[in-house]
Amino acid sequence: MKASIEWLKEYSNINVNAKELGDILTMTGSKVETIEEQGGDIQNVVVGKILEIKPHLDSDHMVVTQVDVGNGEVVQIVTGANNIHENDIVPIAKDGSTLPGGVQIKTGKLRGVDSCGMMCSMGELGLDIHNYPNQIENGIMILSSEQNEKIGKNEELEKSLGKDIKEVLGLNQTVIDFEITPNRPDCLSIEGLGRETAVSLKETFKNPRKNLEEMKVPDKENIEGLTVSIEAPDLCYRYIARVVKNVKIGPSPDWMVKRLNACGVRSINNIVDITNYVMLELGQPMHAFDINSIDGKHITVRRAKSNEKIITLDDQERNLDETMLVIADEKKPVAIAGVMGGQNSEIEGDTQTVVFESAVFYGGSVRKTAKAVGLRTEASARYEKGLSPENALKVVNRAVELVEQLGAGEAVEGKIDVYPTKQKVNQIPLQVDRINNLLGIKATKEEMIGILEKLEMKVENDTVIPPYFRQDVEQLADVAEEVLRFHGYDKLGTTLINSETTLGGKNKEQTIQDKVAGLLVNLGLSEICTFGFISEKDLEKCNITGENEYLTQAVRIQNPLSEDYTVMKTTSVPTMMQMLQNNNNYKNKDVRLFDISRTYQNKNEAIGKGELPLENNILTIGMYSESEDFYTLKGLVENVLEVAGMARFDVRKEVTNQMYHPGRCANINVGNDVVATIGEANPLLTRNYDISQRILLAEINLDKIAKYARSNKKYAPITKFPAVERDISMLVDESVEVGKIEAIIQKKSKKMLEEAKLFDIYRSEKLGENKKSVAYSLKFRVPDRTLKDEEINGVMTEIIAELEKSLGAELRK
Repeated sequence: MKASIEWLKEYSNINVNAKELGDILTMTGSKVETIEEQGGDIQNVVVGKILEIKPHLDSDHMVVTQVDVGNGEVVQIVTGANNIHENDIVPIAKDGSTLPGGVQIKTGKLRGVDSCGMMCSMGELGLDIHNYPNQIENGIMILSSEQNEKIGKNEELEKSLGKDIKEVLGLNQTVIDFEITPNRPDCLSIEGLGRETAVSLKETFKNPRKNLEEMKVPDKENIEGLTVSIEAPDLCYRYIARVVKNVKIGPSPDWMVKRLNACGVRSINNIVDITNYVMLELGQPMHAFDINSIDGKHITVRRAKSNEKIITLDDQERNLDETMLVIADEKKPVAIAGVMGGQNSEIEGDTQTVVFESAVFYGGSVRKTAKAVGLRTEASARYEKGLSPENALKVVNRAVELVEQLGAGEAVEGKIDVYPTKQKVNQIPLQVDRINNLLGIKATKEEMIGILEKLEMKVENDTVIPPYFRQDVEQLADVAEEVLRFHGYDKLGTTLINSETTLGGKNKEQTIQDKVAGLLVNLGLSEICTFGFISEKDLEKCNITGENEYLTQAVRIQNPLSEDYTVMKTTSVPTMMQMLQNNNNYKNKDVRLFDISRTYQNKNEAIGKGELPLENNILTIGMYSESEDFYTLKGLVENVLEVAGMARFDVRKEVTNQMYHPGRCANINVGNDVVATIGEANPLLTRNYDISQRILLAEINLDKIAKYARSNKKYAPITKFPAVERDISMLVDESVEVGKIEAIIQKKSKKMLEEAKLFDIYRSEKLGENKKSVAYSLKFRVPDRTLKDEEINGVMTEIIAELEKSLGAELRK
């Protein structure tokens, strides 16, 4: 937001220079980006009067002039301009002057005749010809009133000979550019910045627009045949219309043009300039319609229709949809609400009756609409931040007031005011001690009230009531911020923390994760970090298609960063395979990686019910090497389970997971709950990722590990009684898993089994088709006595009988 110091002086006494003012305002929260001294690059250019013009003897197009530059000084200037006459008053760049762009003017000779300076055109002074409509673009700027009555009368200009051209043309303004935070839309106005300036300088806030708050304008349902209705009160909080008749379209006065230019707004005509001027002055965007362009003279604020179109004031056709809000008449939209008006309702030179619109729209809707149609304006930038409906009446009255002041039209009595959604009034308890404790200061209640009242906040019965334009003040912390801004950030002392704090620590899941990561690093694995997003193509490369739950339960991103990040990660295998592929491309021979990250699944359509997706913390291991196989990975995972504190689990064959080799994959279960899957990657995956080596993968659910892990280890003394050892060898079908054999041995050992070690699996044609020999070494021991052979023989008999019954095993002798 740009503001000239000259304009701010209407609201506050300013007795410091621009830099000091910028520093003070920055310290109170109105951050200053830049301070620009307009006209600072114009030096030693003065007002002069042409006394005499004579032809140049050695040129057919140049003339020699005598110019009065004030204080009795007359200089000779040679020029080729053909639009000058004797007694014209013009800007003169004297010897040693500087013009925009670093151009320096020195005395010299033109065709042998001395020229002590230069007459200046508008372009040479860096001026916009749009602001001086009676000037010519390629010629000397004529200051006489016959050419530009806005600059002044001839007799006034005669008294200005020798004066700095910046002073005469009003080019010596100082403009401050503020960075306004999104929570302070009130400061996107000269009034708001003027208020901040006054309080920051400890001056009285002068409100030159106070009369607007006291102005009484009667409500009417119909003005000049115009009526208004709001069909979308959730998007349009208030709509006010006032009508001005007998409009005279023309240029704006010089003071208005200068203020608009200082804020970076170009003058168009008096009616349009008034809407822009009021927006800058009071912070509320406005729009002006030609009443004759409104079919049926009925304005409706409604949602746009599907595929509805409008040509905006910038001559661009915009496509609309049902999510956008428009101002419409009985046949067509005439404006995109909060963004820009339509060309079909534009103010023309022959416009006689104008409707001034002052409305407040929902900021979120305006922002989405502006983004969708690719059009961000000064108006939309203000609406996005949330404006007060209470300011709308003051603004439209100010516009009508300016119309009458400039003689641009006559106000029609009354206003149309549709106000379906009233603004909420916040009431916040003033808790002095809490504010002081929060800020670490010792301000008195009177000091706090003084600051708040200067900001026009009422304090009644220890309750703070913010003004309508401060919707950002909602709770005690906001009140504390206002107190601190003007108490002074620089007055905050340096103190130690003085409050009760909680003792930090890691929970069970975090502790296990740290232990596991440390173990894997010590075992030679490298940790990687991956994104939480993948694409559906990555899932396809990992053989996940059709009705696979990893695909059907995927959480899809509505606005993905790119095609590579369209869904949240349902499994971490694709990202691990990508990392292994990268290492393989780099010719790395032995790669051992692990990744701890989250996966996301939309279980039971949770998102559609307004719930969060299922998140799992997954440890993924990926390896390839010529010296490692499935059993290497199995031992690695068992080490992970051991360090996590899992003592009991089962290893079961897995054949349905399509990402793994169907014959070289296993699940690690606790009961029927799968806590990990380990195995060799399906050859289809290695082919899709262009890897020639066998890939070993493991997915370990750390959340489930933490659920079943036990941290309270129990220690037992070493028993002094000897162990009894037995070997057992059996012939079983190839389909029998050794886990089932071990389960039977454990069950029938009556808690006497200390260890069961598989020491041989033998296959031979002599054993029979689809048969294998499995041999175990069993160690029995109890802590309170020496076991007898008779006890062990009985246990062995029960084990053999159960193996024969359940698994069809045949004892080998």
